[in-house]
Amino acid sequence: MALAVALLLLSGCTDAAPPPPSQSGGSPAKGTSGAAGAPTVTGRIDGLQLPWSAVYLPDGTAVISERDSALLRTVSGGKLGTISQVPGVVPGGEGGLLGLALSPDFATDRYLYAYLTAAADNRIVRMRLEDRGGRLEAGPVEPVFTGIPKASTHNGGRIRFGPDNFLYAGTGDAQRREQPQDPSALGGKILRLTPDGRPAPGNPFGDNPVYSLGHRNVQGLAWDSAGRLWASEFGPDVNDELNLIVPGGNYGWPEVTGAPHRSGFLDAKVVWPSTAESSPSGLEIVRDTAYLGALRGQRLWVVPLKGEYAGDPVSQFTREYGRIRNVSLAPDGRLWLLSNGQNPDFALILDLPR
Repeated sequence: MALAVALLLLSGCTDAAPPPPSQSGGSPAKGTSGAAGAPTVTGRIDGLQLPWSAVYLPDGTAVISERDSALLRTVSGGKLGTISQVPGVVPGGEGGLLGLALSPDFATDRYLYAYLTAAADNRIVRMRLEDRGGRLEAGPVEPVFTGIPKASTHNGGRIRFGPDNFLYAGTGDAQRREQPQDPSALGGKILRLTPDGRPAPGNPFGDNPVYSLGHRNVQGLAWDSAGRLWASEFGPDVNDELNLIVPGGNYGWPEVTGAPHRSGFLDAKVVWPSTAESSPSGLEIVRDTAYLGALRGQRLWVVPLKGEYAGDPVSQFTREYGRIRNVSLAPDGRLWLLSNGQNPDFALILDLPR
């Protein structure tokens, strides 16, 4: 059984198959703020508006989603550009153009996937990115998976292809508190899909897209070196979480939050009891170190991972660069952070310690 490491902070955040064996959680422990081995800022791209997600094309071009404008922006050679506006996006509250993911076969199929808020639902779509004489153009939008509940808040929105080449999607409860504990509902889940949007083979509830349940608002997905899936998640007014995800795992919402050691529910590996210090959004794992962007906490949290254990979180760049929505690893090994709500926003480029 893995021990959970929880973070006790001093200020106050916003934004079937039988259940698997429960995992134990630890007691809250104080995190630290440090500079030893810290990332260093090496670049900045200005001019973005509410950026949400970033992916990287084979030539190193960054493609960034803007939530409210529904624009796909590019960064190439340090210059900011625009592909186009994604049709069908209906922004509002926390909804809009959210997560992006590149097809594992992008070199041949050219598919860019997007999680977006439409008129009646949240949905996953895809479109082909074509190079037209040095200019990227997006083809027609094709719905891949529809019917995810929407609301003004708790829309989830993170999508990523896993090591198994299946598409994982983090959804929110969309203010429907009955959904996260219902394996037949799509709200408050991590979904696992084929690239065409069908339930992936081997899912824990049979021919069902649900991979894990009991989530409030999943915001980050990443895998460690052993292929274990980790997810960041907003708590209510307490208990933001970093979770180790297992197939069929129930993470407790709305019955429990954090790491209460309640039978039938899985404890978070890291808990921030004071959500004012976190609101963890984007998540990236590099060399078994988790990097989490904090919205309300306005910092980068760095968490060492060892197997199923999570160590003490360390705070970096506290209140230096505003709300951090996304954290992603570029092909050149540098980490990109996307600010959110600075008006205008920016991308920050970091060198990681070796």
